[in-house]
Amino acid sequence: MKIFEKLSQFQGKGSFEGWMKRIIVTQALMAIRSNRSLTLTVSLEDAESMQEPAAEDLNQLEVAELMDLVQSLPLGYRTVFNLFAIEGYSHQEIGELLGITESTSKSQLNRARSVLKNKIASLYPHKITHG
Repeated sequence: MKIFEKLSQFQGKGSFEGWMKRIIVTQALMAIRSNRSLTLTVSLEDAESMQEPAAEDLNQLEVAELMDLVQSLPLGYRTVFNLFAIEGYSHQEIGELLGITESTSKSQLNRARSVLKNKIASLYPHKITHG
């Protein structure tokens, strides 16, 4: 509905698909922010229990496997990871969209990466080469 409501605002600068995507992402983030029961952070106890895996080279995982792992991340980690790694937003933009600081965005991304590395290491040991 928002796309149709804002259609008159499209100025033809850039692609129409990119403009629509921006509206969809913004609306999804507004829904997350307005739902007080959803949290964008993880408790310190959860953060402390995460350990950085040993240095390793990961072979390519199937896209579907990786997306399943991303979907299993806590909401805050997943939101920042998706916005940064998949959508290409900067940490400053993410901070503005989510109402968090730029450093919180960076921290959430680092924690998301750490969790993903741990999950990959534990679920797919045959896809990891140590070196």
